[in-house]
Amino acid sequence: MSRWMRKRGIVAGTNPKSPAAEMYRRLRTGIEMAGRDGGAKTIAIASAEPGEGKSTASANLAIAYAQANRNVLLLDSDLRSPVLHRIFELENDRGLSTALSGRCGINEIIRTSEFDGLEVVCSGPTPSNPTELLDSAAMEELLEEAKRRYDIVILDTPSMAAGADALIVADKCDGAVLVVRRGKTKFDAAAKAKETLESGRVKVIGAVFNQTSR
Repeated sequence: MSRWMRKRGIVAGTNPKSPAAEMYRRLRTGIEMAGRDGGAKTIAIASAEPGEGKSTASANLAIAYAQANRNVLLLDSDLRSPVLHRIFELENDRGLSTALSGRCGINEIIRTSEFDGLEVVCSGPTPSNPTELLDSAAMEELLEEAKRRYDIVILDTPSMAAGADALIVADKCDGAVLVVRRGKTKFDAAAKAKETLESGRVKVIGAVFNQTSR
C-alpha cells in the first residue's frame, strides 16, 4: 500500500471497514441514485480553497467505486498544483496536459493503480496555458472518450480560489461534489463556491466533510 495513501488518509484503501470509508461508500450510492438515468458518469470533485481535502476525497471515492466492481478512471485536472501522482506513487512525466496539447493520445496517459478496476490519468507537466487547455475542444473529446470506456470518471479539480479552472472543468462534467474541511472552510466560502458552481449550470450532487489536507 502506498505510503502516500497512508499519509493522506486514503481510508477506502487502507481501512475499508472504518466509518470514514463508509462515508465514501454512501457518497458513491448517492451519486448513483442521482444518476439513475445514466446521466452522471463524469463527476468533478471541487473545493472552495486549497487544503480542504479535495484530492484525498477524489482518491477515496474512486477506490470506493472500484471496490464496487465499477470500471473507474480517476483524472487529475489540477494542472497547476497536482497531487494524485504522489498519492498513487506514479510518474508524472506525461498526463492530461500532454494529451490536451496533442503530444500523446489517451492510451499513453492511462496508468494502472494497485486497485482492480481503477486507472489513473495524472496531470502531466505544468503547462504555460492550463486554463486554455482545460477549456478546449480536446478536453471535451477526452472526456467523451473516457465516458465510453469507463463506468465512472472522477476528476480532481483545482480549488475554486485558484481561478476559473475548477468551474471550467466542472461545467464539462455531469455533476460535482463539494469538499469542505471541518474547522478550516468558512461557511461563506463554501456557500459562495456552491453558488458559483450552480451559476455555471453545474449540478452539485453531494458534499464531503473531512479533516484531511489537500
